[in-house]
Amino acid sequence: MPLRITSAPVSGIKKKKSSTPRSRASPFASHARTKPSARRDVQATDNCRSGTDEVDGGALSDSGPLADVGISRHVADTANLDDVLQAMRYIKDSMFEDLPARAGMNSTRIAEVLNLRRLLPPLVSVAHVHTVLQAPTQVEREIVSLLNSGHLRRLIVPGRGNDAAGLGDCLILADDLTILVQDSNDLDQNLKDRFIHVIGQLTNTTAMPAMTFSPAESMALVRAGFLVTASSLSKGSLNVASLPELSPAASGQSSDAIQASRASQSRAPTFFLSLPNTGPYLRLLNAGRSHLITLLKKSKYHEAPLTLLRDRWDGSVEIGQSFSVAKRLRGEFSGVLPGRTKKWKQFYGMNFRWILEHSLGAGLVELFDTGSVGPAVRCL
Repeated sequence: MPLRITSAPVSGIKKKKSSTPRSRASPFASHARTKPSARRDVQATDNCRSGTDEVDGGALSDSGPLADVGISRHVADTANLDDVLQAMRYIKDSMFEDLPARAGMNSTRIAEVLNLRRLLPPLVSVAHVHTVLQAPTQVEREIVSLLNSGHLRRLIVPGRGNDAAGLGDCLILADDLTILVQDSNDLDQNLKDRFIHVIGQLTNTTAMPAMTFSPAESMALVRAGFLVTASSLSKGSLNVASLPELSPAASGQSSDAIQASRASQSRAPTFFLSLPNTGPYLRLLNAGRSHLITLLKKSKYHEAPLTLLRDRWDGSVEIGQSFSVAKRLRGEFSGVLPGRTKKWKQFYGMNFRWILEHSLGAGLVELFDTGSVGPAVRCL
């Protein structure tokens, strides 16, 4: 006979099982979890579908090459220059930016920056002038006219060739050259006056006529940086028979002395006009152009919008907008100080627009319109 005589299976009380965990539930527990990399991939796909470019940390997502609707005249249109003299003054004055209020540099570094700027020669390449004016025929005619009238002096930079990319053909204002000669501490006043008078007779040439100065005077001008020997120029660029001859009054010699010296002119050293501190100027310029190309090649297709390339050149610097000032007052991070960027540490505050214009004239890059994101720059 079974022991269970009632219908109840058990006599105990059952506890109702809880449908939720004992731990405190998160408000986002019901959402599906995805990895950060997966979220980035989905977001990049959405951007590509919408036809927009994402800027992340200064890098442009390379969804494809930029649209090219033709060569851009952005530089010439925004420069708003009328003639060669105005263009040369603009190029000289725009090479470097002014020191920012918060530079992040001590007084010693600031002095180094200002001293280097002061010592660099006021050279302007012909290619740079063509870039900011974009009127080739008019520019060439005006340059020749200014050379013949004595307002300009032409220089061939030694060892750099005669092409645009080599910075071979340069110009300097006659007044600037006179100031450089008069301010030199390596020449006596008589030689300064005579040298200024001689170069005043030169028009569209950089060659100094043979036997113009005595060997001692020539060596003094070479040490001061105003003359270079023909051996420092590239081979094949000289034609001694075509060198100009000055009048007796200009050269400071009598007619008989000039006639007697013509036989020995072929053996005399040939000198060319130069400027002091040309070497540091060329090294700084070449380093700036190389850095610009490096920044441009960070993009997959070696092209980038002008605004993005400018940001890369300037670095993540602190700006003077109201929100940046508010962050600084609260003690929050608001950007890198200019003195810590390569633009100021290596290039002494070289202006982005200036190096871009020079690179355009040298044929290293080209500027084109995109039709959507404004002008863009491409490596050549």
